[in-house]
Amino acid sequence: MRNYWTIALTCIAASTLGLYNAYGAGGPKPTPLPKAKTIAELAERYDSSKCLECHEDVHDEWSESLHAKSILGTPRTAPTIITAIEKGLKLFPYSGVKEDADITVEHLMMCMKCHLPQLDEATDEVAREIVATIRNWQQANRDQDYTKAKKLEKTIASLNIGCMVCHNKLALIHKYADGYPQADTIYGANEGDHEDENYPKMAVAPALGEAIFCGQCHGQGPNFELDHPSQCATAYGSYLFAYVAHGGSDTCQECHMKKSGLGHDMQSYRDDTMIEMALDVNVEGRSLFWRKNRQEGVLPIGIINVELYNKSGHGIPDG
Repeated sequence: MRNYWTIALTCIAASTLGLYNAYGAGGPKPTPLPKAKTIAELAERYDSSKCLECHEDVHDEWSESLHAKSILGTPRTAPTIITAIEKGLKLFPYSGVKEDADITVEHLMMCMKCHLPQLDEATDEVAREIVATIRNWQQANRDQDYTKAKKLEKTIASLNIGCMVCHNKLALIHKYADGYPQADTIYGANEGDHEDENYPKMAVAPALGEAIFCGQCHGQGPNFELDHPSQCATAYGSYLFAYVAHGGSDTCQECHMKKSGLGHDMQSYRDDTMIEMALDVNVEGRSLFWRKNRQEGVLPIGIINVELYNKSGHGIPDG
């Protein structure tokens, strides 16, 4: 019996190692690039328009998504970042932030870990430039200087979750097993040559089609690795513990990209297709007269019952 278990465990271990070695998608940890010193420099580094010539349809889909304006938002996100600074960072006694000049990349990662993960490749001056640009955009709108506001809005939107964030920077999750993303490689479902002078190689990212990939940003709750954790998206945690644990099998990508037909235009509550996929809504109403008192007689009132049934793979609302 002991020999049987020894053989079985050896086979399992060998199979596991074989799987890990089979991927080989990444490589050694690369030398970091020099820090970007301006918004323009960081935006250029992650500019998705470079992919447009060969992937026009995908680029067009992506450009309609909130990923394409992850800081600007609907445009609700950018003002929320300012609120986090004014009502959070500047009021916390140990943040070191008393004014905008004190803000660093580390401070903004409370939001940017998900909304702009590539900010870790920029200097603190870029963090302050982002804050200043959002403030100037808000002021231009208050002044009704819409030409200036539109220009600043374009600058804010130039920083986003673009092609290279998902298909390079965040492409490989288990880096000790699969390696680190390489600077000359695009990661997806294929391997081989890639017709781009800056990214001449393609390699497989094992988790790109799995829900865990989206979980990097649409996570399980507080980002406890930060000095000041923030509670924001918990969709992946809800997906694991309230959907998969009860037999659900669809991934984020299967619902938000494939079944919806939206592809890289990954939507949620803004899209009628996603709303219909996510919720069953039943509304029932009736009217009647209700006696109030002898002096005032009867009053017409209405009773409305609304039933919502969640068909999605996670709690609603969430992000």
